[in-house]
Amino acid sequence: MLKPGSGNMSINRRTLESYFPTASIRTRITEPLVLCEATEQFDITATASGGGVAGQAGALKLGIARALVQADPELRPRLKKAGMLTRDARIKERKKYGLAGARKRFQFSKR
Repeated sequence: MLKPGSGNMSINRRTLESYFPTASIRTRITEPLVLCEATEQFDITATASGGGVAGQAGALKLGIARALVQADPELRPRLKKAGMLTRDARIKERKKYGLAGARKRFQFSKR
């Protein structure tokens, strides 16, 4: 949820710093806000589940970028050019019949 405010950000009812302790991941999440020069204009409340820390950070970055476009449609070209409105299309590959996983095979024994 994106509301006009003082720039507070909470993820799963925790502050950004406590949920993502790594500075590089925090900068990845706030990238759309920095690009649009809106770091202190909005209060952000987000819920992230599933995946890992990096995946959740990417999802939050996309969600923030989409919310900024809804708040101000004039920001769309700037965010689109930076590649922040594109979803990461990689998904888990399904397990195949006769294999140990998606690609891993069972151990071959000659004798």
